[in-house]
Amino acid sequence: MPGENLSRDEARERAELLSVEGYEVALDLRSAVGETRDGRDGGERAADSADRAGREDGPRTFRSVTTIRFRCARPGADSFADLLAPSVTAVTLNGQALDPAAVFDGKRVALAGLRDENVLVVDAQCAYSRTGEGMHRFVDPEDGEVYVYTQYEPADARRVFANFEQPDLKAPFRFEVTAPDGWTVWSNGVGEVTDEEEGVWRFGETKPISTYITAFVAGPYHYESDLYRRTFSDGTELEIPLGAMCRKGLARHFDADDIFTVTKQGLDFFHDNFDFPYPFGKYDQAFVPEYNIGAMENPGCVTFREEYIFRGKVTQASYERRANVILHEMAHMWFGDLVTMQWWDDLWLKESFADFMGSYSMVEATRFTNGWITFANNRKSWAYRADQLPSTHPITADIRDLEDAKLNFDGITYAKGASVLKQLVAYVGKDAFMEGARRYFKRHAYGNTRLEDLLAVLEETSGRDLASWSRAWLQTAGVNSLTPQVLYDSAGRILELAVFQESAASHPELRPHRVAVGLYRREGVGGALVRYARAEVDVAGPRTVVAELAGSVKPDLVLVNDDDLTYCKIRFDAESLGTLRAHLGDVSDPLARALCWSAMWNLTRDALMPARDFVDLVLKFAGRETDIGVLQMLHAWTRSALTYYAAPEWREHGGRLLGEGALRELRIAEPGSEHQLTWARFFAATACRDADFQLLQGLLEGTAKIDGLDVDQELRWAFLGPLASHGVADEKAINAELARDDTASGKRHQVRCLASRPSAAVKAQAWAAVVESDTLSNALVVATIDGFVQPGQRELIAPYGEKYFAAIERVWTERSIQIGMDVVSGLFPGLQDNQGTLDATDAWLAGHADAAPALRRLVLEARDDLARGLRGQACDRAAGV
Repeated sequence: MPGENLSRDEARERAELLSVEGYEVALDLRSAVGETRDGRDGGERAADSADRAGREDGPRTFRSVTTIRFRCARPGADSFADLLAPSVTAVTLNGQALDPAAVFDGKRVALAGLRDENVLVVDAQCAYSRTGEGMHRFVDPEDGEVYVYTQYEPADARRVFANFEQPDLKAPFRFEVTAPDGWTVWSNGVGEVTDEEEGVWRFGETKPISTYITAFVAGPYHYESDLYRRTFSDGTELEIPLGAMCRKGLARHFDADDIFTVTKQGLDFFHDNFDFPYPFGKYDQAFVPEYNIGAMENPGCVTFREEYIFRGKVTQASYERRANVILHEMAHMWFGDLVTMQWWDDLWLKESFADFMGSYSMVEATRFTNGWITFANNRKSWAYRADQLPSTHPITADIRDLEDAKLNFDGITYAKGASVLKQLVAYVGKDAFMEGARRYFKRHAYGNTRLEDLLAVLEETSGRDLASWSRAWLQTAGVNSLTPQVLYDSAGRILELAVFQESAASHPELRPHRVAVGLYRREGVGGALVRYARAEVDVAGPRTVVAELAGSVKPDLVLVNDDDLTYCKIRFDAESLGTLRAHLGDVSDPLARALCWSAMWNLTRDALMPARDFVDLVLKFAGRETDIGVLQMLHAWTRSALTYYAAPEWREHGGRLLGEGALRELRIAEPGSEHQLTWARFFAATACRDADFQLLQGLLEGTAKIDGLDVDQELRWAFLGPLASHGVADEKAINAELARDDTASGKRHQVRCLASRPSAAVKAQAWAAVVESDTLSNALVVATIDGFVQPGQRELIAPYGEKYFAAIERVWTERSIQIGMDVVSGLFPGLQDNQGTLDATDAWLAGHADAAPALRRLVLEARDDLARGLRGQACDRAAGV
């Protein structure tokens, strides 16, 4: 019988055969607490406890009993249910007991001779997870408390209960959970304790939903509540109970009031625009530990990574990111939960929309009115990178199976799709777009859709034929580049301004673009670059003339895609590029400035600008950047420029320049400001001189001080990290810091710092813990990898390149897909940036043509990053000659 990687063809065949009437699922989670395998109580906190180290000696299991009522279109046919579990106790189909050993292979339950109406009962022992997939179990090192939660997308509900794991077999669910004393349990519906002595919780029946968005959160969580009220124009009223929860250890940091404020603002926005009341009753938001992703849109029980609860001082950019994620998940209640894609090919129908609506609603309804700057500078950067990888794909992707689906939660499905939708709104108009959404919800509520279903309603409301637009933007891959060319008359006025469109040879599609072209000149005493003319034009084909700007006085800067209306890489004419090299910090409009920074970074990545020139731009102008999110992106890009794109012989010098520049900006930043905090973190990340390390040590010990800089616990770890990786802080110092911060967050920081130390023995131990053992939790796997891979330790980790290629196929086969992705992507020897590593990668790909396609994709992507870096280094080296 086929394995756990469900294919699209199998799903299509099963959907044609079966329809599901309902699920009843009963879980017994009392095994989550109690004695560990060495006989000690789970609350004990001995220093060598397996739980404290994030390890466990074997699968701890819970009982899962599932009853599925379903119909079969062809009585007598065979099918299967999905279940990933260590063992099955009993299987009953239509009242007949089946031999579990005969029908269950560890992945699927064979169902033979189905009737018109069927009842399947599966009694299984399912395993708690330490990888963030399925029912994740976490023991808090701070107080020994146990917490569990589920995460399923795309297909891990089958790790918790037997089901038909595909999005188009929707059904209502009834859940029952038996929990340990002192626990509270949440699920998609409203729950109540029906047997206090046994700790039994029962939940109201859900609306028809897909398996991947069912959810459980259980444990001694800290919980806060509120209520959303709304009166509609017809006089009807809606009340939505709101809840927010986190681990008890984070309660003192939990700013639930701000979370509720953004939640209510989002609900107001979506009710104003969607004309479909929130359909899932309550709205709980759980911030959970060791979460692999940002958040998950489980209706009525949304889950978030607990890092969105801030343990120390953060910038407004952090609060903005959290608000964006809250609103992104809320948009899913309609796009994704109410109306769901038929198969993962149309994943964009929920993720692109949620990404767009998250930013749109945030700008329109909350205090974060500069959200489109973050979108242009941050989200689209993710998309541009993904769209130039060999694995790039159309927004409507070809998803053959579940492994393909897992890897397609990427920058194209999210950020490129959102960018295209932003352009679509400009193309059809906001009113037509929103009316199309309203019709889409009403027409397909609780159902499944494909691309053509959405295009149909948008064509109805806009009166436009969207077939050609869809072919160009949704069904082809790659990113276009737009470059201005300007001719002047003898008086210095524009004779002709044309926009040239180019594409990569691998993806030659030239698309229609609605763009704004802005003309900027320096004005005033300070020489600010100010826009004095603007024209919108439809770019089509390789060359488009912007007639409206003819006759304008000569600009210092021509900015194509001003206001960020389309999805493209911005290029510059020679004079505009010269202006930016000398005056980028003078661009007065923050969005225009962010677009210029993004364009300069793309030039660096494309080996059209030397990395040292980008570093120079940052050193000259980043200190004047007012948008804190843009500044943080500049810091991240600059570190990448130095690590991957700078010529190796220039890196040491460039590193000193960055460290000196960061310290200079730190000292002149306004005391107590978020800019000061941002430069403090960047200084720690770029510290490379003895004087830098002495200052960091002094700030940790209290013997040095920078006026206004509060060195809280999170900043202490940020300062300790470089001291550990440069061999200044030893194991004793790192463990002493953990003693100060003996929490789950502290443990992750400690593991990262320990693995970062410049020692061959340390690297061998870290490698073994991640590659040769599966005892670490997902969070500690990532922390160990982050510590292992240090740009300043290239020679130290060089021997692991060969070991990497020898191990990855085994790791991919033996470990969960999430851990496999972490290991394959995180440990690729990209820091061994030479032709030998490129050749070794090519040799592995040639010798493993039959390896899992998802594994090959990850290696191909890493190879492409390496090759791009080598081209960038050649460009940078040429500039230094």
